[in-house]
Amino acid sequence: MGAVRRPGEKMSLITVRAAADRLGVGYSTLKRWVHSGRVRTTRTPGGHHRIAEAEIDRLTARAQPDTRRPAGSPARDDESLAGLSARNRLQGFVEEVRVDGLLAQVRLRVGGQPLTAVITADAVRALKLRRGDDALAIVKSTEVMIARAADAPARPERPARTTRRRLRRR
Repeated sequence: MGAVRRPGEKMSLITVRAAADRLGVGYSTLKRWVHSGRVRTTRTPGGHHRIAEAEIDRLTARAQPDTRRPAGSPARDDESLAGLSARNRLQGFVEEVRVDGLLAQVRLRVGGQPLTAVITADAVRALKLRRGDDALAIVKSTEVMIARAADAPARPERPARTTRRRLRRR
């Protein structure tokens, strides 16, 4: 499965790990995409997968939002969503679907960020969600959660107090 190229033209190939970094996905995720046929690769004589720059461009273009839409407008306002009160609609594609009993975990890729939702297994079946499908994440929330940025220093924890009695026993 290779890209079409002109005679004499060199095709620029990169490793799966480098491609995963450029796409903003995990190495194991990209390997799953390769093995499922979602990503086209070229094989080296040693059997390693290499990905063409054109394939990276194709995958990057798919993950980018449609720039022809005015900023702030909903991703898709078809009739089934017209009466929905939520206005925070994020367009992405399904990276993974895990069904376990009555619930399912759906991970979308929105831009370069993962977004995980837990929904019913019935909803997954009704929507016919599969890895690689385009989907909308519709966010309606009444809570705000706070987290510390990874690079922000946390205050050091206080050392545990030791009583005099414990000190004498040592």
